[in-house]
Amino acid sequence: MHDTVRTTEGTNGDAAKLTRKDFVSDQEVRWCPGCGDYSILATMQRLMPQLGHKKEDVVFVSGIGCSSRFPYYMNTYGFHSIHGRAPSVATGVKLANPNLSVWVITGDGDGLSIGGNHLLHVMRRKLDVNIILFNNRIYGLTKGQYSPTSEFGKKTKSSPFGALDYPLNPIKIAISAEATWIGRSIDVDAKHLSEMITAMDQHRGVALLEVYQNCNIFNDHAFEDFVNRKVRADRTVHLEDGKPIVFGADNDKGIRLNADGLPEVVDIGKDGPTDDLLVHNAANPNAGVAFTLSEMGFPEFPVPIGVFRSIERPTYDRLVTDQIAEATERQGAGQLEKLLHAADTWTVE
Repeated sequence: MHDTVRTTEGTNGDAAKLTRKDFVSDQEVRWCPGCGDYSILATMQRLMPQLGHKKEDVVFVSGIGCSSRFPYYMNTYGFHSIHGRAPSVATGVKLANPNLSVWVITGDGDGLSIGGNHLLHVMRRKLDVNIILFNNRIYGLTKGQYSPTSEFGKKTKSSPFGALDYPLNPIKIAISAEATWIGRSIDVDAKHLSEMITAMDQHRGVALLEVYQNCNIFNDHAFEDFVNRKVRADRTVHLEDGKPIVFGADNDKGIRLNADGLPEVVDIGKDGPTDDLLVHNAANPNAGVAFTLSEMGFPEFPVPIGVFRSIERPTYDRLVTDQIAEATERQGAGQLEKLLHAADTWTVE
């Protein structure tokens, strides 16, 4: 595994302390007032100095969509790429310089529709990049069409009689693609969002964080049933590694698996012994339980928030670097001139 730089050096050789202001660009933020994107941006700008990266060692890559304006607002390197192709651009950036901290910013439309194939392959390759997927269950930039994560039957400008597509679950896709770190947070819980971004930054491998993000113009209150502060404790459950999965304002409910391996809600203190509550293990090499948790959703179950999986695998960028080094040592440094004139050649007249 390669080491990522965590400090920045001043002109006198001493560590220069960065602040949030150092990561705020001079660009005017152009999101709709009240958009959940503001919370994610503010959290990232505040966290960056704590993560310890030098500004010149950080790259934000985005595709197309409201979320994809993100690189403009971070005072780091950035690349506003084309629709759905941010993972491909990020792959090139990371392979060119594996020491960079590379972040992919995408949305449910950009990342799961036109960019679905690119997102899938960057996860299966296990490139050491951090992917934040803003999920508002709508196309916001193009003014309110249903997206790959919109609910079945969702009435929008492009589905006036109700969407007939079944929605994609980003967490299930990430588990199936064997991403090595998979998490979920919500835009209105800055503390939890900070914890998740910090955790994915510390992970060495491909990390995907789904953020439930409200679009107050075209899909307002999309997650209100379970993220509202008044009901959040009873309708979400925090996944904490090594701890029983419990929830509720008084931690009086829990999750266990029944004889068929399916989750069920337990009323602690009323349903008998609770020593069979499911204990969360994000490092479980068997992805089955994480997949089961990813299928839980309101209103039948509380919505899981936190880290679903955190496992270790060799990263694609490191494997490529090692392969090139081994080939160079065995065969010597290549010569472009020799390569161009190798094997069969043709003269075109």
